[in-house]
Amino acid sequence: MQIVSDSFENGTPIPVAFAMGAADGFGGNRNPGLAWRDPPAGTRSFALLCVDPDAPTDPSLAGRGDLEIPVEHPRGDFVHWVVANLPADLRGIDAGACSDGIVKRGKAQPPGPPGARQGLNDYTGWFAGDAELGGRYFGYDGPYPPPTDLRTHRYFFRLFALDVAALDLADGFTAADLHRAMRGHILAEALTYGTYALHPKAGG
Repeated sequence: MQIVSDSFENGTPIPVAFAMGAADGFGGNRNPGLAWRDPPAGTRSFALLCVDPDAPTDPSLAGRGDLEIPVEHPRGDFVHWVVANLPADLRGIDAGACSDGIVKRGKAQPPGPPGARQGLNDYTGWFAGDAELGGRYFGYDGPYPPPTDLRTHRYFFRLFALDVAALDLADGFTAADLHRAMRGHILAEALTYGTYALHPKAGG
């Protein structure tokens, strides 16, 4: 099984049109286009994740403009997209089909392929308590690494072929819920990734 994007090449920078953050404020926040092929026999549905494994583990550093976050700072996952129950005959998602701009407080009912369900991404926790942006962020919301971070972030789009037509997931499910529900049902996985940074000297 393979997955590719027509919005960026594997391992290359993601255009600002598909990011939440930009050097001068906000980006276009469109979901990138994705296409996949050659799922294994017995595939009855797909699940999709977009995860940044390079998020700083100390969130207080992200809002400080008086220091740079070093490349070697400890990192953790930040989830940007969680999708379950993608139909077995589906072979892609068009650019902008699930997100086409920023919705303050989050998209309550993001558009998407018929039958699919989209869970909460980690902006839900990130913006918690913010009077302007706090809310429940369903569906895709793109890259927004700290402008002071010296590390270039990677964004992995992971596609899972499953042997069940639908997963039993509660409303407001998360990536952790999806992983638990998929356990024992994964037939194959494919991934592609892009990079993004807002610091002009970001690397590593």
